[in-house]
Amino acid sequence: MIQTRGYAAQHATAPLALFGFVRRPPGPRDVQIDILYCGVCHSDLHTARNEWHNTLYPSVPGHEIVGRVIATGDEVTRFKVGDLAGVGCMVDSCRHCGACREGLEQYCETGFTGTYNGPEQGSGANTYGGYSETIVVREDFVLRISHAENLAAVAPLLCAGITTYSPLRHWGAGPGRKVGVVGLGGLGHMAVKIAHAMGAQVVLFTTSPGKAEDARRLGADEVVVSRDADQMAAHAGSFDLILNTVAAPHDLDAFLVLLKRDATMVLVGAPGEPHPSPDVFNLIFRRRRIAGSLIGGIAETQEMLDFCAAHGIVSDIETIAMSQINEAYERMLKGDVKYRFVIDMATLKQEPAQAA
Repeated sequence: MIQTRGYAAQHATAPLALFGFVRRPPGPRDVQIDILYCGVCHSDLHTARNEWHNTLYPSVPGHEIVGRVIATGDEVTRFKVGDLAGVGCMVDSCRHCGACREGLEQYCETGFTGTYNGPEQGSGANTYGGYSETIVVREDFVLRISHAENLAAVAPLLCAGITTYSPLRHWGAGPGRKVGVVGLGGLGHMAVKIAHAMGAQVVLFTTSPGKAEDARRLGADEVVVSRDADQMAAHAGSFDLILNTVAAPHDLDAFLVLLKRDATMVLVGAPGEPHPSPDVFNLIFRRRRIAGSLIGGIAETQEMLDFCAAHGIVSDIETIAMSQINEAYERMLKGDVKYRFVIDMATLKQEPAQAA
């Protein structure tokens, strides 16, 4: 077994602290990665604090992982020692159901194995994520990193990037299409960058007028303050697609009326409480749709990484030390980050040897 360390929450109200544990040694189809950087996702906080009421403790979060391959199993063909590699939100699935056969492992009919908070296929054991020194993952769930630089800023692509890329691609964002993005946070800023690179006309909706300049820097063609009724009314019935990234309950009707006939609003934010129920007439009189989207399959995640590398897209980040994670969670709750925290895992390796 591989002795390693990470930062874990021991229960819902405990701060994350140093934690020693073991990883399995690489099997024939496994890749071992020395973790260089790990992004901090709002899902990490939800899980560490058991806000979704499904956390297995101890919990080592982290599913936006970039690192370097340090060992491979005998049957591994796509990676060699020294390669850059990434791991996103999944480390396994049943690999046999209809969804998995279609390359949609995120919709695995028996449930995919999350990079953290398990359960593992077969054993049901808990999985530990990227707030750690090293990780061992089946080759089929490891991604190639082709960005040549700024690797810390690549890490959030493994969740925030694919979470926005997948619906933009699925619902046809591109030239001649008017795409709205609701919210300019970790997900929203990636949606603006990617939709712009796809060639769409991009409109950013925000409650904060002070974000307008930054939104345009990121690629928005226009910024609408969603609390301004006149600004909103000016866009009625004009959008082909709206990607709603806000992870707090809010009025969906204000955005539904902005959709064209047969257009779609896709929800990718995951609030702790339900949104207020929308007015059905805003749907039936224009055959509008509300849809949801969950990350992306492994093949699509690789496609997203390659697309972002080709277009020079990375996340806007603030790098932190591992020991700053609890402070980062509190700042994240206040929206005090532009736009994603990323942990420099070298700072974990420099911590004293004892584990909490």
